[in-house]
Amino acid sequence: MNLIRNYRNWRRYRDTVNELSRLSTRELNDLGIARGDIPFVARKAV
Repeated sequence: MNLIRNYRNWRRYRDTVNELSRLSTRELNDLGIARGDIPFVARKAV
């Protein structure tokens, strides 16, 4: 079960990074996120 949970967490992380990366710099600024902070924000989402 640990393997399944890890895979789901990885997918959630990857999906979050992809979704945030599609946003423009202005949209990210409106959310208070710098482009370099995307991986950190995505890790918090998992």
